[in-house]
Amino acid sequence: MDLQVSLKKLLKKGVLTSELDFQRASVIDRRMRLLVKEFPELAEDRKQLRALLEAYEEKHWVEQEITDKKIEESEAAENFAEQERVFVEKRKDAIRAKLKEIGLTQKELGAILGHASATYMSELINGINPFTLNDLVIIHKLLNIELENLIPTVLTRQVRNRLLGTIKKLDNPYLKQSKLKELVLT
Repeated sequence: MDLQVSLKKLLKKGVLTSELDFQRASVIDRRMRLLVKEFPELAEDRKQLRALLEAYEEKHWVEQEITDKKIEESEAAENFAEQERVFVEKRKDAIRAKLKEIGLTQKELGAILGHASATYMSELINGINPFTLNDLVIIHKLLNIELENLIPTVLTRQVRNRLLGTIKKLDNPYLKQSKLKELVLT
């Protein structure tokens, strides 16, 4: 997920309510540590985010209440949040490599996409702000980058479990054979 959108959602909610929220917030916090140097206006948001992280830890990670199930849930959420972070890094690298290959700057790509600000374009590429679907389709067509490398396709465990349950209930042979393995593996 894009940093700015995720951060604003978490801060607006004012509380981390799940292990996935906590892990996503942790990833955002690590990224913000570096970004605050380039974007000092993020410092106050990072301070608020750190307060949410500390409150979650104090409430949910009390030593007496740590169970194997809680650790498993935490590891799964950490893995998912890390996959999201890695995806954004790979997308950034793919876009930058293609721009370099064809001799186009980020600013020029921004002009093509209709974004006048070089800073905003940098924020998009770095995953601070989200690309629009139109932006990603244009980048796909212009730079010949596969859509799967531009749009994340990983589902959370919760969504996968819901889908698997629904597919089983529908009892459709096509869905059972072709989609169950794909959903479990992604």
